Amino acid sequence: MRRLALATLVALSASLAGCAHLGGVSKKAKPNATAPARLDAIRKAQVWTATDIASMDLMAGPKGKGSFAPNETVTCDYLDKPLSGNSPKFACVIPPDDELKVKFGRDNGEVYAEVAASRLLWALGFYAERMYAVRVVCRGCPSSIHGTEMSSIERKMPGKDIESENYVGWAWPELDLVEPSAGGAPRAQRDALKLLAVFIQHTDSKPEQQRLVCVGKREKGNGAEPCSETVMMVHDLGQTFGHANQMNRDSVGSVNLEEWSHAHVWKDATHCIANLPASSTGTLDNPMITEEGRKFLGDRLVQLTDAQLHDLFDAARFERRSIASDSAPGPTTIDQWVAAFKQKRDEVVNHSCPG
Repeated sequence: MRRLALATLVALSASLAGCAHLGGVSKKAKPNATAPARLDAIRKAQVWTATDIASMDLMAGPKGKGSFAPNETVTCDYLDKPLSGNSPKFACVIPPDDELKVKFGRDNGEVYAEVAASRLLWALGFYAERMYAVRVVCRGCPSSIHGTEMSSIERKMPGKDIESENYVGWAWPELDLVEPSAGGAPRAQRDALKLLAVFIQHTDSKPEQQRLVCVGKREKGNGAEPCSETVMMVHDLGQTFGHANQMNRDSVGSVNLEEWSHAHVWKDATHCIANLPASSTGTLDNPMITEEGRKFLGDRLVQLTDAQLHDLFDAARFERRSIASDSAPGPTTIDQWVAAFKQKRDEVVNHSCPG
């Protein structure tokens, strides 16, 4: 079984290496694990931890060092530093040394989407970064940076990313390499994560958008056992709450109520094939979901109250997202988003998958 899994990983690595658009090989990679060690980290990885969903405050979001209140004004000094990705962003510092990554712009869907998507995952128990909707006053910013009254700030989950020579992050097929017998997450939790990605329409699912993180003790040596506890998590959730599309267009894939409302959960309900066609960068493509995975997610979605759902979209300022297009003529209301969420939730809950 181990040889088969390693062979699968090697084959997947070769496939990704041959497809630069999938991000399997990256110049930003900082190898700290061999390919077999990375496989060991995946085999025992977790994707979920239990939460008391009823007590989760989706307006305030996750607490902890560096957290921000909803719509807090954050003053920082511009840092001239290149950042990866295509969405408008910049680095700045709260003196003396608190470095921030700021996404900004009223027309930047990721500013809204990441806050809502990360808080949904957090509330349900799936690992996610801490994202905060804020107003930023940037001292020393160039004139090209404006509209920072609509910004989001990311606080990364603590831990060391595990990277091998050919891998940054992880591709969604690698979830199937996790082995419960090695201490890894059971199939139900992994399928629930896939289904949740479909639910929110996580269209840009290239490997860099996910993190393989060491959250336990790292052991020095030959790299055969780099970490005692590992997590597979979704890192960048900016292209969500829209409709998966080939080119990951912001106006379609990020906080578009009409598009999200019409993106049904199931492509083939009879066989429980979920509806998320792979984009040009995506590695998750219409996944098949087990009944255990569907039920695992459904049992948690139904615990979210209407008040929590209202807070989820209110905290992310979805009412202020405006898209100038025929399909989405203007701003939407929080109540509309809550209604759409509940409709999609019903698709998950009021269904069953073949055994």
